[in-house]
Amino acid sequence: MTMAKNISSVFKHSKPQIRTFASSVALCKPRPTTTRNASIPTGSNTRSSNPQMSFPCLEKLEKRSLSLVENGPEPAYSKITKDNVEIFHSKDPIFLDYGGYLPEFQVAYETWGKLNSDRSNAILIHTGLSASSHAHSTEKNPKKGWWENFIGPGLYLDTNQYFVICTNVIGGCYGSTGPSSTDPSDGVKYATRFPILSVNDMVRAQHRLIKEHLRIDKLHASMGSSMGGMQSLAYAHEFTDEVEKIISISGCAKSHPYSIAMRHCQRQVLMTDPNWAKGFYYDGVPPHTGMKLAREIATITYRSGPEWEQRFGTERADPEKQPALCPDFLIETYLDHAGEKWCLEYDPNSFLYISKAMDLFDLSANNRNRAIKSRKQSEEAFAGTLISDDELIYKRFDSCEFTEPVKENNRSRRLTAEEAKKDLMEGLSKFAHKDVLIIGVESDILFPAWQQREISELLTEGSIAKGGDGSNIKHYELSEDDSFYGHDTFLLALNHIGTPVKSFLNKA
Repeated sequence: MTMAKNISSVFKHSKPQIRTFASSVALCKPRPTTTRNASIPTGSNTRSSNPQMSFPCLEKLEKRSLSLVENGPEPAYSKITKDNVEIFHSKDPIFLDYGGYLPEFQVAYETWGKLNSDRSNAILIHTGLSASSHAHSTEKNPKKGWWENFIGPGLYLDTNQYFVICTNVIGGCYGSTGPSSTDPSDGVKYATRFPILSVNDMVRAQHRLIKEHLRIDKLHASMGSSMGGMQSLAYAHEFTDEVEKIISISGCAKSHPYSIAMRHCQRQVLMTDPNWAKGFYYDGVPPHTGMKLAREIATITYRSGPEWEQRFGTERADPEKQPALCPDFLIETYLDHAGEKWCLEYDPNSFLYISKAMDLFDLSANNRNRAIKSRKQSEEAFAGTLISDDELIYKRFDSCEFTEPVKENNRSRRLTAEEAKKDLMEGLSKFAHKDVLIIGVESDILFPAWQQREISELLTEGSIAKGGDGSNIKHYELSEDDSFYGHDTFLLALNHIGTPVKSFLNKA
Protein backbone atom coordinates (compact mmCIF):
# COMPACT_ATOMS: atom_id res chain seq x y z
CA MET A 1 0.00 0.00 0.00
CA THR A 2 1.35 3.42 -0.90
CA MET A 3 2.18 6.08 1.63
CA ALA A 4 -0.66 8.19 0.21
CA LYS A 5 -3.13 5.35 0.80
CA ASN A 6 -1.87 4.89 4.35
CA ILE A 7 -2.30 8.58 5.09
CA SER A 8 -5.73 8.64 3.49
CA SER A 9 -6.75 5.58 5.49
CA VAL A 10 -5.71 7.21 8.74
CA PHE A 11 -7.89 10.25 8.06
CA LYS A 12 -10.79 8.15 6.83
CA HIS A 13 -11.07 5.83 9.81
CA SER A 14 -10.15 8.08 12.70
CA LYS A 15 -11.71 11.14 14.21
CA PRO A 16 -9.84 14.23 12.93
CA GLN A 17 -7.54 15.78 15.44
CA ILE A 18 -7.98 19.49 16.05
CA ARG A 19 -4.70 21.19 15.34
CA THR A 20 -4.55 24.94 14.97
CA PHE A 21 -2.16 27.79 15.57
CA ALA A 22 -4.44 28.85 18.39
CA SER A 23 -4.48 25.45 20.07
CA SER A 24 -1.21 26.10 21.86
CA VAL A 25 -2.68 29.17 23.54
CA ALA A 26 -4.79 28.70 26.67
CA LEU A 27 -7.87 30.66 25.67
CA CYS A 28 -10.53 30.18 28.32
CA LYS A 29 -8.67 28.93 31.37
CA PRO A 30 -4.89 29.50 31.26
CA ARG A 31 -2.91 26.66 32.78
CA PRO A 32 -0.47 27.19 35.64
CA THR A 33 3.12 27.50 34.53
CA THR A 34 6.45 28.55 35.87
CA THR A 35 7.45 30.33 32.65
CA ARG A 36 8.07 33.99 33.36
CA ASN A 37 6.05 35.38 30.42
CA ALA A 38 3.12 32.92 30.53
CA SER A 39 -0.49 33.72 31.48
CA ILE A 40 -1.33 34.15 35.15
CA PRO A 41 -3.40 31.11 36.27
CA THR A 42 -7.07 31.71 36.92
CA GLY A 43 -7.76 31.78 40.65
CA SER A 44 -4.16 32.53 41.51
CA ASN A 45 -3.47 34.54 44.65
CA THR A 46 -0.94 36.55 42.69
CA ARG A 47 -2.10 40.14 42.29
CA SER A 48 -1.29 41.32 38.79
CA SER A 49 -0.69 44.96 37.98
CA ASN A 50 -2.97 44.61 34.93
CA PRO A 51 -5.68 42.13 33.83
CA GLN A 52 -4.98 39.27 31.43
CA MET A 53 -5.70 40.30 27.84
CA SER A 54 -8.39 38.39 25.95
CA PHE A 55 -8.00 37.01 22.42
CA PRO A 56 -11.38 36.67 20.70
CA CYS A 57 -9.70 36.37 17.30
CA LEU A 58 -7.99 33.15 18.41
CA GLU A 59 -11.13 31.83 20.09
CA LYS A 60 -12.94 32.25 16.77
CA LEU A 61 -10.37 30.01 15.06
CA GLU A 62 -10.81 27.36 17.75
CA LYS A 63 -14.60 27.46 17.39
CA ARG A 64 -14.31 27.01 13.64
CA SER A 65 -12.07 23.97 14.09
CA LEU A 66 -14.56 22.43 16.51
CA SER A 67 -17.41 23.13 14.08
CA LEU A 68 -15.48 21.51 11.22
CA VAL A 69 -14.87 18.41 13.33
CA GLU A 70 -18.54 18.13 14.25
CA ASN A 71 -20.16 19.13 10.97
CA GLY A 72 -17.44 18.56 8.39
CA PRO A 73 -16.25 21.17 5.90
CA GLU A 74 -18.47 22.04 2.94
CA PRO A 75 -16.09 24.04 0.76
CA ALA A 76 -17.54 25.98 -2.16
CA TYR A 77 -15.33 24.16 -4.65
CA SER A 78 -16.82 20.79 -3.72
CA LYS A 79 -20.19 21.95 -5.06
CA ILE A 80 -18.93 22.57 -8.62
CA THR A 81 -20.33 19.85 -10.88
CA LYS A 82 -21.47 19.37 -14.46
CA ASP A 83 -24.81 20.77 -13.29
CA ASN A 84 -23.38 24.30 -13.08
CA VAL A 85 -20.40 24.25 -15.50
CA GLU A 86 -19.47 22.54 -18.74
CA ILE A 87 -16.80 19.84 -18.52
CA PHE A 88 -14.25 18.85 -21.15
CA HIS A 89 -12.54 15.54 -20.39
CA SER A 90 -9.29 14.64 -22.13
CA LYS A 91 -8.41 10.96 -21.85
CA ASP A 92 -4.95 11.52 -23.31
CA PRO A 93 -2.06 12.31 -20.95
CA ILE A 94 -0.63 15.80 -20.74
CA PHE A 95 3.13 16.10 -20.12
CA LEU A 96 4.25 19.04 -18.04
CA ASP A 97 7.10 21.53 -18.12
CA TYR A 98 8.74 20.34 -14.90
CA GLY A 99 8.81 16.63 -15.60
CA GLY A 100 5.45 15.39 -14.34
CA TYR A 101 2.32 14.36 -16.20
CA LEU A 102 -1.40 13.83 -15.76
CA PRO A 103 -2.68 10.54 -17.25
CA GLU A 104 -5.97 12.30 -18.05
CA PHE A 105 -7.61 15.55 -17.02
CA GLN A 106 -10.72 17.67 -17.22
CA VAL A 107 -11.27 21.38 -17.76
CA ALA A 108 -14.35 23.19 -16.44
CA TYR A 109 -15.55 25.99 -18.68
CA GLU A 110 -18.47 28.33 -19.38
CA THR A 111 -19.44 30.25 -22.52
CA TRP A 112 -21.49 33.30 -23.49
CA GLY A 113 -22.68 34.46 -26.93
CA LYS A 114 -22.70 32.36 -30.10
CA LEU A 115 -19.92 30.97 -32.26
CA ASN A 116 -20.28 32.31 -35.81
CA SER A 117 -20.41 30.14 -38.93
CA ASP A 118 -16.66 30.23 -39.65
CA ARG A 119 -15.82 29.89 -35.93
CA SER A 120 -13.68 33.03 -35.96
CA ASN A 121 -15.26 35.17 -33.21
CA ALA A 122 -14.08 33.30 -30.10
CA ILE A 123 -12.40 35.13 -27.20
CA LEU A 124 -10.72 33.05 -24.50
CA ILE A 125 -10.61 34.66 -21.05
CA HIS A 126 -7.82 33.52 -18.73
CA THR A 127 -8.40 33.85 -14.98
CA GLY A 128 -6.39 35.04 -12.02
CA LEU A 129 -5.03 32.72 -9.34
CA SER A 130 -8.20 31.72 -7.51
CA ALA A 131 -10.98 32.56 -9.97
CA SER A 132 -13.45 30.04 -11.33
CA SER A 133 -14.78 29.86 -14.87
CA HIS A 134 -17.85 31.75 -13.69
CA ALA A 135 -17.02 35.16 -15.13
CA HIS A 136 -20.68 35.86 -15.91
CA SER A 137 -24.05 34.36 -15.03
CA THR A 138 -25.37 31.46 -17.12
CA GLU A 139 -28.56 29.40 -17.32
CA LYS A 140 -26.85 26.65 -15.34
CA ASN A 141 -25.58 29.11 -12.74
CA PRO A 142 -27.53 32.40 -12.55
CA LYS A 143 -25.30 33.74 -9.76
CA LYS A 144 -23.41 36.89 -10.80
CA GLY A 145 -19.89 36.21 -12.07
CA TRP A 146 -16.64 37.93 -11.17
CA TRP A 147 -16.73 39.97 -14.42
CA GLU A 148 -20.52 40.23 -14.63
CA ASN A 149 -20.59 43.84 -15.83
CA PHE A 150 -17.75 43.36 -18.29
CA ILE A 151 -19.31 40.62 -20.42
CA GLY A 152 -22.68 40.78 -22.15
CA PRO A 153 -24.71 42.33 -24.98
CA GLY A 154 -23.25 45.76 -25.79
CA LEU A 155 -20.68 45.57 -22.97
CA TYR A 156 -16.88 45.59 -23.24
CA LEU A 157 -16.86 41.93 -24.27
CA ASP A 158 -19.94 42.19 -26.46
CA THR A 159 -21.71 38.84 -26.68
CA ASN A 160 -23.67 40.12 -29.68
CA GLN A 161 -20.32 40.03 -31.51
CA TYR A 162 -18.19 37.46 -29.74
CA PHE A 163 -18.30 33.93 -28.39
CA VAL A 164 -16.67 34.28 -24.99
CA ILE A 165 -15.05 31.30 -23.20
CA CYS A 166 -13.66 31.14 -19.69
CA THR A 167 -12.04 28.13 -18.03
CA ASN A 168 -10.92 27.06 -14.60
CA VAL A 169 -7.20 26.26 -14.93
CA ILE A 170 -5.82 22.78 -14.30
CA GLY A 171 -4.44 22.77 -10.78
CA GLY A 172 -7.56 24.63 -9.70
CA CYS A 173 -10.52 23.32 -7.74
CA TYR A 174 -13.61 24.65 -9.49
CA GLY A 175 -14.25 21.68 -11.76
CA SER A 176 -10.85 21.28 -13.43
CA THR A 177 -8.35 18.60 -12.45
CA GLY A 178 -6.25 19.64 -9.47
CA PRO A 179 -4.81 18.34 -6.19
CA SER A 180 -8.29 17.70 -4.79
CA SER A 181 -9.10 15.43 -7.77
CA THR A 182 -8.77 11.66 -7.74
CA ASP A 183 -5.67 10.15 -9.33
CA PRO A 184 -7.08 7.61 -11.84
CA SER A 185 -4.02 5.42 -11.28
CA ASP A 186 -5.02 4.42 -7.74
CA GLY A 187 -8.36 6.06 -6.90
CA VAL A 188 -6.86 8.27 -4.16
CA LYS A 189 -6.89 12.07 -4.19
CA TYR A 190 -3.71 13.52 -5.64
CA ALA A 191 -3.05 15.92 -2.73
CA THR A 192 0.67 16.76 -2.88
CA ARG A 193 1.34 13.90 -5.28
CA PHE A 194 0.01 16.32 -7.89
CA PRO A 195 2.85 17.40 -10.22
CA ILE A 196 4.30 20.90 -10.27
CA LEU A 197 2.62 23.02 -12.95
CA SER A 198 3.62 25.92 -15.14
CA VAL A 199 1.38 28.64 -16.59
CA ASN A 200 2.23 27.23 -20.03
CA ASP A 201 0.93 23.82 -18.91
CA MET A 202 -2.38 25.50 -18.07
CA VAL A 203 -2.80 27.01 -21.53
CA ARG A 204 -1.84 23.77 -23.28
CA ALA A 205 -4.70 22.09 -21.41
CA GLN A 206 -7.00 24.94 -22.48
CA HIS A 207 -5.84 24.48 -26.07
CA ARG A 208 -7.19 20.94 -26.10
CA LEU A 209 -10.60 22.28 -25.14
CA ILE A 210 -10.43 24.96 -27.85
CA LYS A 211 -9.03 22.77 -30.62
CA GLU A 212 -10.37 19.28 -29.93
CA HIS A 213 -13.70 19.93 -28.26
CA LEU A 214 -14.90 23.32 -29.53
CA ARG A 215 -13.15 22.83 -32.90
CA ILE A 216 -11.90 26.41 -33.04
CA ASP A 217 -8.81 26.74 -35.22
CA LYS A 218 -8.04 30.37 -34.39
CA LEU A 219 -9.10 32.60 -31.51
CA HIS A 220 -10.11 36.17 -32.24
CA ALA A 221 -8.41 37.05 -28.96
CA SER A 222 -6.65 35.61 -25.94
CA MET A 223 -7.00 37.89 -22.92
CA GLY A 224 -6.64 37.92 -19.17
CA SER A 225 -5.70 39.88 -16.05
CA SER A 226 -3.15 39.13 -13.34
CA MET A 227 -2.18 35.46 -13.78
CA GLY A 228 -4.62 35.60 -16.69
CA GLY A 229 -2.35 38.22 -18.26
CA MET A 230 0.49 35.73 -17.97
CA GLN A 231 -1.64 33.00 -19.55
CA SER A 232 -2.65 35.26 -22.41
CA LEU A 233 1.00 35.81 -23.35
CA ALA A 234 1.77 32.13 -22.80
CA TYR A 235 -1.06 31.07 -25.13
CA ALA A 236 0.34 33.35 -27.84
CA HIS A 237 3.80 31.91 -27.26
CA GLU A 238 2.61 28.29 -27.46
CA PHE A 239 0.09 28.73 -30.30
CA THR A 240 1.18 31.85 -32.14
CA ASP A 241 -0.63 31.11 -35.39
CA GLU A 242 -3.87 30.22 -33.59
CA VAL A 243 -4.67 33.59 -32.05
CA GLU A 244 -5.39 36.91 -33.75
CA LYS A 245 -5.13 39.41 -30.87
CA ILE A 246 -3.52 39.28 -27.44
CA ILE A 247 -4.53 41.30 -24.37
CA SER A 248 -2.56 41.22 -21.12
CA ILE A 249 -3.85 43.31 -18.20
CA SER A 250 -1.75 43.80 -15.05
CA GLY A 251 0.44 40.85 -15.96
CA CYS A 252 4.10 40.24 -16.71
CA ALA A 253 6.36 38.27 -19.01
CA LYS A 254 8.53 37.05 -16.14
CA SER A 255 7.88 37.00 -12.40
CA HIS A 256 9.69 39.56 -10.26
CA PRO A 257 11.55 38.72 -7.02
CA TYR A 258 9.16 40.87 -4.98
CA SER A 259 6.09 38.95 -6.18
CA ILE A 260 7.85 35.63 -5.67
CA ALA A 261 8.83 36.65 -2.13
CA MET A 262 5.28 37.64 -1.21
CA ARG A 263 3.78 34.40 -2.54
CA HIS A 264 6.50 32.43 -0.76
CA CYS A 265 5.42 33.96 2.56
CA GLN A 266 1.79 33.07 1.83
CA ARG A 267 2.70 29.45 1.10
CA GLN A 268 4.88 29.14 4.19
CA VAL A 269 2.10 30.45 6.43
CA LEU A 270 -0.28 27.90 4.93
CA MET A 271 2.11 24.95 4.99
CA THR A 272 3.01 25.53 8.65
CA ASP A 273 -0.62 25.25 9.71
CA PRO A 274 -0.55 21.77 11.35
CA ASN A 275 -3.87 20.91 9.71
CA TRP A 276 -2.25 21.10 6.28
CA ALA A 277 -0.73 17.66 7.05
CA LYS A 278 1.63 17.87 4.06
CA GLY A 279 -1.38 18.14 1.80
CA PHE A 280 -3.38 15.14 3.05
CA TYR A 281 -6.15 16.97 4.90
CA TYR A 282 -9.16 16.10 2.73
CA ASP A 283 -10.72 13.73 5.28
CA GLY A 284 -9.87 15.93 8.22
CA VAL A 285 -9.95 19.56 9.33
CA PRO A 286 -8.66 21.78 6.49
CA PRO A 287 -5.89 24.31 7.23
CA HIS A 288 -8.34 27.19 7.51
CA THR A 289 -6.10 29.30 9.74
CA GLY A 290 -3.18 29.12 7.31
CA MET A 291 -5.51 29.93 4.43
CA LYS A 292 -6.93 32.92 6.28
CA LEU A 293 -3.49 34.36 7.00
CA ALA A 294 -2.25 33.64 3.46
CA ARG A 295 -5.23 35.54 2.08
CA GLU A 296 -4.54 38.48 4.38
CA ILE A 297 -0.97 38.71 3.09
CA ALA A 298 -2.24 38.43 -0.49
CA THR A 299 -4.82 41.16 0.05
CA ILE A 300 -2.02 43.56 1.02
CA THR A 301 -0.59 43.09 -2.48
CA TYR A 302 -3.94 43.23 -4.31
CA ARG A 303 -5.00 46.67 -3.17
CA SER A 304 -3.09 49.91 -2.88
CA GLY A 305 -1.82 52.45 -0.40
CA PRO A 306 -3.80 55.38 -1.88
CA GLU A 307 -7.11 53.54 -1.56
CA TRP A 308 -6.39 52.44 2.00
CA GLU A 309 -5.32 55.91 3.06
CA GLN A 310 -8.65 57.28 1.83
CA ARG A 311 -10.84 54.45 3.20
CA PHE A 312 -9.15 53.64 6.49
CA GLY A 313 -6.30 55.98 7.31
CA THR A 314 -4.87 55.04 10.69
CA GLU A 315 -8.20 55.07 12.47
CA ARG A 316 -9.13 52.38 14.95
CA ALA A 317 -12.44 50.53 14.77
CA ASP A 318 -13.44 51.87 18.19
CA PRO A 319 -11.16 54.58 19.61
CA GLU A 320 -12.98 54.40 22.96
CA LYS A 321 -11.82 50.84 23.58
CA GLN A 322 -8.45 49.79 24.97
CA PRO A 323 -6.06 48.88 22.08
CA ALA A 324 -5.86 45.12 21.49
CA LEU A 325 -3.56 42.60 19.82
CA CYS A 326 -6.49 41.17 17.83
CA PRO A 327 -7.78 43.28 14.86
CA ASP A 328 -8.10 46.82 16.16
CA PHE A 329 -7.34 49.33 13.38
CA LEU A 330 -9.85 49.64 10.52
CA ILE A 331 -7.27 48.25 8.09
CA GLU A 332 -6.76 45.25 10.38
CA THR A 333 -10.49 44.51 10.51
CA TYR A 334 -10.60 44.80 6.69
CA LEU A 335 -7.81 42.24 6.27
CA ASP A 336 -9.37 39.99 8.91
CA HIS A 337 -12.68 40.03 7.04
CA ALA A 338 -10.95 39.25 3.72
CA GLY A 339 -9.27 36.21 5.27
CA GLU A 340 -12.43 35.01 7.03
CA LYS A 341 -14.48 35.29 3.85
CA TRP A 342 -12.06 33.19 1.80
CA CYS A 343 -10.52 30.58 4.10
CA LEU A 344 -12.96 27.79 3.16
CA GLU A 345 -13.73 28.97 -0.38
CA TYR A 346 -10.65 27.60 -2.12
CA ASP A 347 -8.62 24.41 -1.92
CA PRO A 348 -5.37 25.09 -0.01
CA ASN A 349 -3.35 22.72 -2.21
CA SER A 350 -4.61 24.44 -5.36
CA PHE A 351 -3.49 27.73 -3.85
CA LEU A 352 -0.01 26.32 -3.28
CA TYR A 353 0.37 24.84 -6.75
CA ILE A 354 -1.02 27.77 -8.71
CA SER A 355 0.87 30.42 -6.79
CA LYS A 356 4.06 28.41 -7.43
CA ALA A 357 3.22 28.31 -11.15
CA MET A 358 3.03 32.11 -11.08
CA ASP A 359 6.47 32.27 -9.46
CA LEU A 360 7.91 30.02 -12.16
CA PHE A 361 6.46 32.03 -15.04
CA ASP A 362 9.17 33.11 -17.46
CA LEU A 363 8.81 33.48 -21.23
CA SER A 364 12.57 33.86 -21.76
CA ALA A 365 13.89 31.79 -24.67
CA ASN A 366 16.23 29.63 -22.57
CA ASN A 367 13.50 28.83 -20.05
CA ARG A 368 10.98 27.82 -22.70
CA ASN A 369 13.54 25.71 -24.61
CA ARG A 370 14.37 23.90 -21.38
CA ALA A 371 10.66 23.25 -20.77
CA ILE A 372 10.20 21.77 -24.24
CA LYS A 373 13.11 19.40 -23.67
CA SER A 374 11.79 18.42 -20.23
CA ARG A 375 8.32 17.61 -21.61
CA LYS A 376 9.86 15.49 -24.35
CA GLN A 377 11.86 13.54 -21.78
CA SER A 378 8.75 13.02 -19.65
CA GLU A 379 6.88 11.70 -22.68
CA GLU A 380 9.76 9.37 -23.50
CA ALA A 381 9.79 8.09 -19.92
CA PHE A 382 6.05 7.43 -20.14
CA ALA A 383 6.49 5.55 -23.43
CA GLY A 384 9.45 3.58 -22.06
CA THR A 385 11.89 4.94 -24.65
CA LEU A 386 13.97 7.13 -22.32
CA ILE A 387 17.50 5.72 -22.23
CA SER A 388 18.39 6.76 -18.68
CA ASP A 389 16.76 8.62 -15.78
CA ASP A 390 20.12 10.31 -15.26
CA GLU A 391 19.48 12.32 -18.42
CA LEU A 392 16.32 13.93 -17.03
CA ILE A 393 16.45 17.71 -16.71
CA TYR A 394 14.26 17.53 -13.60
CA LYS A 395 14.96 14.62 -11.27
CA ARG A 396 12.24 12.49 -9.73
CA PHE A 397 10.39 13.90 -6.73
CA ASP A 398 12.02 11.53 -4.25
CA SER A 399 15.47 12.88 -5.14
CA CYS A 400 14.67 16.44 -4.06
CA GLU A 401 16.90 17.84 -1.36
CA PHE A 402 16.49 20.93 0.79
CA THR A 403 18.25 23.93 -0.70
CA GLU A 404 20.31 25.87 1.79
CA PRO A 405 19.43 29.59 1.91
CA VAL A 406 21.72 31.90 -0.01
CA LYS A 407 23.80 33.95 2.39
CA GLU A 408 23.62 37.73 2.27
CA ASN A 409 26.01 39.24 -0.30
CA ASN A 410 26.52 35.80 -1.84
CA ARG A 411 24.20 36.11 -4.82
CA SER A 412 24.47 33.61 -7.62
CA ARG A 413 22.68 34.98 -10.69
CA ARG A 414 23.53 32.99 -13.77
CA LEU A 415 22.75 35.88 -16.12
CA THR A 416 23.43 39.58 -15.81
CA ALA A 417 20.43 41.91 -15.97
CA GLU A 418 21.32 42.79 -19.56
CA GLU A 419 21.65 39.13 -20.57
CA ALA A 420 18.33 38.31 -18.90
CA LYS A 421 16.62 41.14 -20.77
CA LYS A 422 18.00 39.93 -24.10
CA ASP A 423 16.86 36.37 -23.29
CA LEU A 424 13.35 37.60 -22.48
CA MET A 425 13.14 39.67 -25.66
CA GLU A 426 14.13 36.61 -27.69
CA GLY A 427 11.31 34.65 -26.07
CA LEU A 428 8.72 37.38 -26.65
CA SER A 429 9.82 37.93 -30.24
CA LYS A 430 8.00 34.73 -31.18
CA PHE A 431 4.72 36.65 -31.26
CA ALA A 432 6.01 40.24 -31.63
CA HIS A 433 4.35 40.51 -35.05
CA LYS A 434 0.87 39.97 -33.58
CA ASP A 435 -1.56 42.68 -32.44
CA VAL A 436 -0.98 43.03 -28.69
CA LEU A 437 -2.57 45.30 -26.07
CA ILE A 438 -0.78 45.68 -22.74
CA ILE A 439 -2.53 47.48 -19.87
CA GLY A 440 -0.85 48.51 -16.63
CA VAL A 441 -1.93 50.38 -13.48
CA GLU A 442 0.30 52.91 -11.75
CA SER A 443 -1.00 52.02 -8.27
CA ASP A 444 -0.37 48.26 -8.70
CA ILE A 445 2.30 47.01 -6.30
CA LEU A 446 2.00 43.27 -7.09
CA PHE A 447 2.54 43.62 -10.85
CA PRO A 448 4.02 47.14 -10.97
CA ALA A 449 3.45 49.25 -14.08
CA TRP A 450 7.08 48.97 -15.15
CA GLN A 451 6.50 45.26 -15.87
CA GLN A 452 3.80 46.07 -18.41
CA ARG A 453 6.02 48.79 -19.91
CA GLU A 454 8.77 46.17 -20.18
CA ILE A 455 6.49 43.81 -22.14
CA SER A 456 5.49 46.62 -24.48
CA GLU A 457 9.05 47.81 -25.05
CA LEU A 458 10.46 44.34 -25.68
CA LEU A 459 7.62 43.41 -28.04
CA THR A 460 8.06 46.68 -29.91
CA GLU A 461 11.78 45.98 -30.31
CA GLY A 462 10.92 42.48 -31.49
CA SER A 463 8.36 43.81 -33.96
CA ILE A 464 10.88 46.21 -35.46
CA ALA A 465 13.51 43.46 -35.63
CA LYS A 466 11.03 41.43 -37.69
CA GLY A 467 10.61 44.25 -40.18
CA GLY A 468 7.56 45.93 -38.65
CA ASP A 469 7.27 49.41 -37.21
CA GLY A 470 6.04 48.45 -33.75
CA SER A 471 2.61 50.03 -34.25
CA ASN A 472 0.97 46.63 -33.67
CA ILE A 473 1.97 46.83 -30.00
CA LYS A 474 -0.34 49.02 -27.92
CA HIS A 475 0.35 50.08 -24.35
CA TYR A 476 -2.15 51.75 -22.04
CA GLU A 477 -1.37 52.78 -18.47
CA LEU A 478 -3.88 53.95 -15.88
CA SER A 479 -2.64 56.75 -13.67
CA GLU A 480 -3.39 56.92 -9.97
CA ASP A 481 -6.13 59.44 -10.80
CA ASP A 482 -7.81 56.86 -13.07
CA SER A 483 -7.59 54.09 -10.49
CA PHE A 484 -6.19 53.86 -6.98
CA TYR A 485 -7.41 50.27 -6.54
CA GLY A 486 -3.99 48.75 -7.21
CA HIS A 487 -3.84 45.26 -8.70
CA ASP A 488 -7.62 44.77 -8.35
CA THR A 489 -8.33 47.62 -10.76
CA PHE A 490 -9.38 45.17 -13.47
CA LEU A 491 -12.25 44.10 -11.18
CA LEU A 492 -13.22 47.53 -9.86
CA ALA A 493 -12.55 50.18 -12.54
CA LEU A 494 -14.27 48.50 -15.46
CA ASN A 495 -14.68 51.56 -17.66
CA HIS A 496 -10.99 52.47 -17.51
CA ILE A 497 -10.04 48.89 -18.40
CA GLY A 498 -12.95 48.10 -20.71
CA THR A 499 -12.79 51.12 -23.01
CA PRO A 500 -9.32 50.41 -24.47
CA VAL A 501 -10.13 46.66 -24.58
CA LYS A 502 -13.30 47.19 -26.60
CA SER A 503 -11.57 49.56 -29.01
CA PHE A 504 -8.68 47.14 -29.54
CA LEU A 505 -10.94 44.14 -30.15
CA ASN A 506 -13.07 45.97 -32.71
CA LYS A 507 -10.16 47.42 -34.65
CA ALA A 508 -9.59 45.57 -37.93
